[in-house]
Amino acid sequence: MNTAASANPIAGKRTKLFVPELVYFEPNALQYPKGEKIMQWVKAQGIPYQMTTSHNRITNLPGESDLEKYRIAKKTLVVGLRKTLKFDQSKPSAEYAIPIATGCMGHCHYCYLQTTLGAKPYVRVYVNTDEIMAAAKRYIDERAPEITRFEAACTSDPVGLEHITGSLAELIEFMGKEEYGRLRFVTKYHHVDSLLGLPHRGHTRIRFSVNADYVIRNFEPGTSRFMERIEAAGKIAKAGYPLGFIIAPIIWFDGWEQGYGELLQRLGEILPPEAAQDLTFELIQHRFTKTAKNVIEQRYPKSKLEMDIAKRKYKWGRWGQGKYVYPDEKANALRMFLAERIFEHFPAAAIDYFT
Repeated sequence: MNTAASANPIAGKRTKLFVPELVYFEPNALQYPKGEKIMQWVKAQGIPYQMTTSHNRITNLPGESDLEKYRIAKKTLVVGLRKTLKFDQSKPSAEYAIPIATGCMGHCHYCYLQTTLGAKPYVRVYVNTDEIMAAAKRYIDERAPEITRFEAACTSDPVGLEHITGSLAELIEFMGKEEYGRLRFVTKYHHVDSLLGLPHRGHTRIRFSVNADYVIRNFEPGTSRFMERIEAAGKIAKAGYPLGFIIAPIIWFDGWEQGYGELLQRLGEILPPEAAQDLTFELIQHRFTKTAKNVIEQRYPKSKLEMDIAKRKYKWGRWGQGKYVYPDEKANALRMFLAERIFEHFPAAAIDYFT
């Protein structure tokens, strides 16, 4: 790997931290230190705020049309309590999802949150992290001496909210003390500096979502640029964290072989040597449901995202629901090509799964 390349400055403007345009607070959230801290930050930023009875019922968002209300919701932060402390499963990434936030400020056209969040696309953060960590401790103790992994990015991108909440730092330090607990999260944002000096003890794997330039340029507005993410990945590796990359969604487009080949070549050239010591890849092909297709076409009417059901294979999932994925011939071609390029540039890396 080229250590000199990793030190090169990034040209152009940096992706800015997320600053909401409107904030709602549940009254009980202000009884927690984190809630009070966020309120002080909101006031210091001069952001308008309101009180709400529940983070699940924000019904008076401004906007003249559904599309305008959606875009305003993506800039709205709701601060509340996580009342349900029964964690969902998070296969194949981890045993459980650990809930510290819901919703994302990014505008990735393909995101499954488009449908799972439905009419609630606003960003929610939870201030009762002590209670959330206590619940995680119970799960860890129940499974000990087996390792229990927790995924913190199932319903959000917590790195993009860390400057507001500090919740990832709390989880990282907590898991660092747990012999049988491990934390995982993935991000499209580069704002990781506050995490670098934490006593993680190698118990947190930080992964970065990367993709071909065509995908990032056309389908990932509102996120950090590729070079910003890779610079951040280098920092994470040098700080001793286990590092990973998720290539998702893998999209079949004209020139995909060149696009994904260049992606992995650039990773190999830019990342510092520390990154190769314990490196994982997760590969996820593009998939969608009929509901997702309808929602995405409404919210991003000019999107180039291909969602032609006639070109797809229907794959059954959990709970009797299925998704449209690529036919086996295309899926196998994508899997084999990416695996070959990964091992070409990172011989010691592990591919956790292709799905």
